Amino acid sequence: MFIKSYHFAVCAFISTVVFSQSQVLSQVQSQSQSEGDPTPEGQIKPDVQLASLYSDGVQLSDYYISEKYDGVRAIWTGNVLMTRQGNPIQAPAWFTDPLPSVWLDGELWSKRNDFEFIVSTVRKHQPVDHEWRHIHYMVFDAPDQEKRMTFAQRYVRYSRIVTELKQPHVMPVTQFSMNDNAKLAALLARYVSEGSEGLMLHRKQALFESGRTDNLLKLKPHMDAEATVREIFNGAGKYEGMMGSVLVEMPSGIRFKIGSGFTDLQRQNPPDIGEIVTYKYHGFTEKGIPRFATFLRYRDPY
Repeated sequence: MFIKSYHFAVCAFISTVVFSQSQVLSQVQSQSQSEGDPTPEGQIKPDVQLASLYSDGVQLSDYYISEKYDGVRAIWTGNVLMTRQGNPIQAPAWFTDPLPSVWLDGELWSKRNDFEFIVSTVRKHQPVDHEWRHIHYMVFDAPDQEKRMTFAQRYVRYSRIVTELKQPHVMPVTQFSMNDNAKLAALLARYVSEGSEGLMLHRKQALFESGRTDNLLKLKPHMDAEATVREIFNGAGKYEGMMGSVLVEMPSGIRFKIGSGFTDLQRQNPPDIGEIVTYKYHGFTEKGIPRFATFLRYRDPY
């Protein structure tokens, strides 16, 4: 009953999507570009694409679709593994030594519903080998240095590069096409019911574009955003002696409380003032306050 009702809810959410009736795009042309070069010397923060939120009106046939992996974003520069903030990731040598001398973008991931373990493993300054044995590098892009390749071409490229590595801990993210609204809703419902965070849509003919872009979209069963902790409130009843809720501030300056979604351990160890939290919500009130805001996680400053 859950999947069936959820399916109809998601169908309603994306029911106005306009579908393309044109033929499927022609096969990717042969690549004449070189396999790319490592990051230029002196570059500190890597160029990354950031996804926008999915909205109605998307022509599905223009996009590749893949699972959204809930892990730690990781860029391989050709010689260094780093976060999107430019911080080096201290992975074991066996993990990075086989990686190619080209730029790769992906997610460090173990399995669904395992985010805290992934973050704990990846952020350690001294890597713990047996923990890293559970981590996979899920590669979903390989931009060429000149940024002249479409994503369809880059999909072929990274699939080939990763496959040729023959390393079980490095895996290419599978992209697939779809032009049916109901099938997309059913797919999202199935993935989420199995513990996935959602889906990603990447425009096939888009060139690499640094920063937030509409060429890359994320589709989830709920919306999420970030806010800054401004005040901590003590709990009452079963939460006496622990944190009850937090007052947070949106980038717009609007403030509101979040009191649900925290574990008892998180309530016993409240966030610092100024810390960034991610919360999920379902639309806004007339005053612009997120409805049914629920704590999701702390943003990893690493």
